[in-house]
Amino acid sequence: MSQLIQVEHNAQTHCFSTVVDGHRAVLEYRVVDAQTLDMHHTFVPDELRGQGVAAVLAKAALAYAREQGCKVIPSCSYIAVYLQRHPQA
Repeated sequence: MSQLIQVEHNAQTHCFSTVVDGHRAVLEYRVVDAQTLDMHHTFVPDELRGQGVAAVLAKAALAYAREQGCKVIPSCSYIAVYLQRHPQA
């Protein structure tokens, strides 16, 4: 993806999102407890797939979890694969 993707985090709705070319992609999570986040759903529209949008959302969400000192439950299959490919995340 050649353009910079800006990710927004809405802590009230537990969602990271971005809009690229008019299409919205999201990563949703649940707060399990004060130290655990369950990242359970990632959605990228067909028009944006294969452009690294999901990876940008995952990176932002995992950085947030790390900053907050939270463990992550990767219920979303994309997040599970991302963590396997990027164990340092």
